Amino acid sequence: MTDARVLQLAATPKLLAQLVVEATEEQLDRPPAAGEWPPRVVLAHLRDDEFLCMRPALERSLAGENPLVAFIEGGDWVAGRNAGRDGKAQLLTDFALQRAATVAILEMLRPDEWSRGMHTSEGAPFTISALVEAWLRHDAEHLAQLEAIFGETAEEARQRRLPARDL
Repeated sequence: MTDARVLQLAATPKLLAQLVVEATEEQLDRPPAAGEWPPRVVLAHLRDDEFLCMRPALERSLAGENPLVAFIEGGDWVAGRNAGRDGKAQLLTDFALQRAATVAILEMLRPDEWSRGMHTSEGAPFTISALVEAWLRHDAEHLAQLEAIFGETAEEARQRRLPARDL
């Protein structure tokens, strides 16, 4: 049986697509406020964080005993990020592909592997279970950010697009 947290992680690509599918290029590039990331950068952050930070931490924890893992700070990432695949369809497709790879690894975990440990350079210890919890909070934070920008939830966007039903 698949862990509910894994199912939640697996659902994020679809939720993102529901939110941004109708967004224009202008909407994707307009920051909600001075100094905040526009939606396109939020999408790129989610994609890049998946394969540069979160999944490598997961993989390292499975490959060794209590490995050192590192995470990229958002400000550091923005300055040096590669914007070469920032089209809306590319971002959504790339994120979905990266997340599918993550979900496949998580679905293979044995119950005892959820408690495998890792640590940061500051020495903070945590487990795969704690990493996944942080991953879910990160997804939720950015989904809420995009929902606020577009003025509707992913579910509201989905419902709005459903064909009208005869009553």
